[in-house]
Order: sequence, then C-alpha cells, then structure tokens
Amino acid sequence: MLIPADLLKDKKILLGVTGSIAVYKSLELVRLFVKAGANVKVVMSESAKKFVTPLTFEVLTSNKVLDDTNESWVTDHNHIKTTQWADLFVIAPATANTIGKLANAIADNMLLQCALAYPHVKILAPSANTNMLENPITQANLKMLAIANYDILNTQTKELACKTTGDGAMAEPIDIFYKAAKALLKDEFWEDRMVMVTGGGTIEKIDEVRYISNFSSGKMASALATALYCRGADVNLIATRFDTDLPKEMHKIDVQDSAEMMEYLVDSIRIAKKGKLSKATLMRDEHIHLIQKKPYLFMAAAVSDYVPEFVQDGKLKKEMLGDTWELKMKQNSDILSSIDKEGIVTVGFKAEMDEKNAVANASKMIDSKHVDAVCLNVLKDSSSFGSDTNKIEFITPDKIESIPHADKLSVAFDILDHAKNL
Repeated sequence: MLIPADLLKDKKILLGVTGSIAVYKSLELVRLFVKAGANVKVVMSESAKKFVTPLTFEVLTSNKVLDDTNESWVTDHNHIKTTQWADLFVIAPATANTIGKLANAIADNMLLQCALAYPHVKILAPSANTNMLENPITQANLKMLAIANYDILNTQTKELACKTTGDGAMAEPIDIFYKAAKALLKDEFWEDRMVMVTGGGTIEKIDEVRYISNFSSGKMASALATALYCRGADVNLIATRFDTDLPKEMHKIDVQDSAEMMEYLVDSIRIAKKGKLSKATLMRDEHIHLIQKKPYLFMAAAVSDYVPEFVQDGKLKKEMLGDTWELKMKQNSDILSSIDKEGIVTVGFKAEMDEKNAVANASKMIDSKHVDAVCLNVLKDSSSFGSDTNKIEFITPDKIESIPHADKLSVAFDILDHAKNL
C-alpha cells in the first residue's frame, strides 16, 4: 500500500535501538518513518553500535544520535529534553537484556535512562534467541512491562541469526510502523468503535476451476480498513482481495463468493450489536463510563449482480459443452439491501462509468438501499481498477462533498472525516 508522504507530518518519534542483529531492520523502520513525514531521533546502546554505526542513523534521520558518549546539558541533547521532545518512543529491537532492565527500572545506559524518563506509552519490539525469549524470567519481565505503559509487539517464528528456527525474530518494520502510526493518529471518535469493511469483487464459481468475477481489486477497502486501524477502530475487513502490507494486527477475513461474504458480515453485525450496553444497565450503574459506540459499515465490495444458477461439480469438459456454451445465470441477492442495518451507520460505495448520471444514480442508493451515505467513484474504463489513487464524491441526503484525487490511504482518511458527521 502506498503510504502518504504526510501521514506522520510533524510527528516526533524517538527510536531506541539495542544490541541485536535485528538492528538492521531498524534502518528500514527509520526510512518508513521519515518517508511518512515524521521527524526521527535515535538513541543507541553501546552494544547496538557494534552492529550499526551512529553515522548511518544520522544520515537517515538528519539528526544527531544520542548515546552514552555525547550527552550534553548545555544543549537539548540529553535524556530529559529528548524524551520531552518526543511524541512517541519506540524501542526496536529490544534484547532480552534490555527487557530485563526495563522491567526492573534499571537505567545504566542512555537508552534505559530515556525509557525511564519517558512517561507515556512506549512501543517495544523484542528480538531474542528462542530460549532466551521463552525463559520464564523474560516472560515475567514482558508481562510486567505490559502493565507498565509498554505496548509490546509479538515476535516472529523464523530462522534466527543463531541458525535455528524458532520464535524470537523481531516484528517486520512495516508492522512496527503501523503500530506507531496507530499510537500517533488515534482519534477519540473512532477509537474502540466496531467497524466492518467489505472489499474486492466476489468470486462466483461456475465449476471447480472456473468463476465469474469483476475487476475490483479491494485496494480501496484495504485503505479504509488501514485508516480505521490507525484511528484506533476495532476494524474487521471482510474481502476477497487484499492490498499488500496491511497491519498485521488488523482483523481480516478472506472470503470468496457473495454468500460467504454475507455470512461473515451478518455474524460481524450481530457481534457488533451485542456489544452495546443497555440503557437500563447504564442507569443502574453510574460508574460505567465506557459506552459502546455505534458501529459503522463501509460496504466497498463489488458484489456480483448475477451468479451461475447451477454450480457444477468437478471441471466441465469442452467436449461435453460443444462449440457454443450458454451459461444460465440468476440474479444475486443484494447484500446491502438485505442485511439488518438498524443501529449501524452504513456507507455504500458505487462505481459508475456514466459520468452524466453518476451522481443521480448514486443518490438513489440512499433511499433504495437505506444507507446513510454513498461514496461515488466515477471510472473512465476497466484500467481505473487496481490503481493506487482515487477520487470520491461523498453523497449524503442533503449534500455532496468532493474528496480530491489522492493516494487511496489519504482518500480513506478523508472519507472517515466525512463519515464522522453521519
């Protein structure tokens, strides 16, 4: 997915790196942060400098690295002023040694002093040999940190630097990036709100090797789900196709045909509605502050209008079909019209090629399918599908607002800003 150059504009990130071979991944993490517009400073342990020189990080960040040799109390280049500067503190990689010291408030190097001085939530990406990670003391330290203002990413199971395969590899830079983006971009309106997003063109089987579908790539749905993840929503992406490098923590359900999409969507709606606290419960207990927020549905999937009437077992042989083949089709059920949308804010999506009547056709959806808004995408031809950019007309019963042409993630954030007013 194309990450906007201003996604983290004006955000200040302090990155701590410790003595693990995984520190080479931190270079890519810095590149992602800087490319997204963030201002990045790095604090290194002396062990980390054995793997990568401070100069390398200074070239990438255009900021001086803070370490045990260069702290200054004449300037702001010290562990107090630097942590006061930062909007977010990320430690990646974090060795078992560092984890142990963090859990016991030990501050015998510059990185640990920064961690102790930084009062807000810190993101931690562990990296260790499997036995060191699974040691009961390390596990106890991680549990201690989890309740002490640390947001800890899961490690990966893969071949480690010690040539053994096991759990302990640091999370991928893109996953750490999205965890940081979520911490920096969360929005109180969307935070912890249950949101469902459908995407991609449904795949309707003819037989076991053939199907009918459309050109919808699912990229807009993936962008919407990613924007919702960054805003802090409890998002569920139900799709037939997904964009690359989506947040690993995002809940995703891979479906194929419209019937399967309908089944999972209905289940998701049911779960979303069950999460509501009753008015009686709220009146009875004055101390309940967490009220279930109204769920949202963004129906961005391109659901087939017609499906094969009879799905054949096995593979149809052309010798049996003859020179011509008439495939009998039946009208598909309309998911958006048929689902129970009571108590849910619903945004439909419509792709049109008839530019003259596009707005009128999209506006009719509001009444015909009982939705709160429609995102209209006017396409030139089939080549418009699968692109990394988009332009949307956000249509409600009383107005039409244009979301300008941009990368799909930027458009998704704009859609969420409009949808907040529904």
